[in-house]
Amino acid sequence: QVQLVESGGGLVPAGGSLRLSCLASGVTFSSYAMGWFRQAPGKEREFVASIKWSGRSTYYADSVKDRFTISRDNAKNTVYLQMDSLKPADTAVYYCAASNFWPPQSYKYWGQGTQVTVSS
Repeated sequence: QVQLVESGGGLVPAGGSLRLSCLASGVTFSSYAMGWFRQAPGKEREFVASIKWSGRSTYYADSVKDRFTISRDNAKNTVYLQMDSLKPADTAVYYCAASNFWPPQSYKYWGQGTQVTVSS
């Protein structure tokens, strides 16, 4: 059974940092591109960042470029999202997802999400 489990969310003041983690099980992690998405209250889910199975290629949404960094450790079956210079607009539930494609056209597996709240 495939599971993606996010952790690391919480409450942080504006300008602060958080690192999200997503632990994968039940899949050959190194064969999947991984992505982070977020959904704020009343808004549609949006793409945040993605990383190729090798970790050598990454994509970012313009809204997080130069503030967020996606990385992965295939030995630990984990993908990370380092979030710096956080803004209240970054408040959302953050989800990780796994894709068979690069660039990802669709995502096959999704986690349950972790809440990130940035106070002003």
